[in-house]
Amino acid sequence: MEFIKTKTILSKVKYGNSWYGIDYNMNLYRGCSHGCIYCDSRSNCYHIDNFDMVSGKENALQILEHELSKKREKGIVGIGAMSDTYNPLEKEYEITRGALKLISKYGFGVSIDTKSNLILRDLDLLKEINSKNDIIIKFTITTTRDELAKIIEPRVCVPSRRLQAIKILSDNGIFTGVMLNPILPFITDKEEDIKELVRLAAENGAKFIHTYMGMTLRENQRDYYFKKLDEHFVGLKQKYLKCYGARYNCKAINYKKLYKVFMEECKKYGLLYKMSDIIKAYKKNASIHEQLTLF
Repeated sequence: MEFIKTKTILSKVKYGNSWYGIDYNMNLYRGCSHGCIYCDSRSNCYHIDNFDMVSGKENALQILEHELSKKREKGIVGIGAMSDTYNPLEKEYEITRGALKLISKYGFGVSIDTKSNLILRDLDLLKEINSKNDIIIKFTITTTRDELAKIIEPRVCVPSRRLQAIKILSDNGIFTGVMLNPILPFITDKEEDIKELVRLAAENGAKFIHTYMGMTLRENQRDYYFKKLDEHFVGLKQKYLKCYGARYNCKAINYKKLYKVFMEECKKYGLLYKMSDIIKAYKKNASIHEQLTLF
């Protein structure tokens, strides 16, 4: 694996902590090997060449420890928003595991985005963090159909294994749920798809599901996605061009009806789906924070 130079690992989020209550953000790797055909991180605005090749960051753990030790405010550290931190190289290099040890050592909480059940290797550290601060694990699941997932997410464990990982984490007291993002128009946007995913999430101990009922398409990301549509879903690119043109935000055609079905299913199974409710549920000191805000 190639290692690239970096001056910082941890950054204060610029959008406030309304997105899963995250205070800081970091990506320990650059690029991702999962091969998801829809990945927004392929977009030119992120300036990542050869996105499918994973690179590490030189002296990442030393830099991270220095930064964590200097922070006066203990907050939630988000990991994996741009590049899945549990890529196959993590098995050998254990950079993420090292980062979790530091997060625990300095008393921070953690929010992890992943598609990989490799996260179960670090269950001991996740439980350790959970005993001291807040933790939330978010598994991206776009479909419950393993065979379809092998096409749209070809080099990562199938959804059935992700659901099993959710069950194990949840059984160990870790606040875990599903990011139903993206929803791919004409591919994963049927009512039965939504209902099945909500049902299986609930049966496997998920506490929440969040979705924005669509996908994004821009620049290089769009070109790559359309190329894969031509390979696996012949004729579908023309349907996208007709319905969305060069639009960035591509919601499912029937997203209002779908979201109503989604909400009804979440209520049926007792799953949280509003961002504010999800944040309030996993933050141990949410009520204290609310009281402080009032004053």
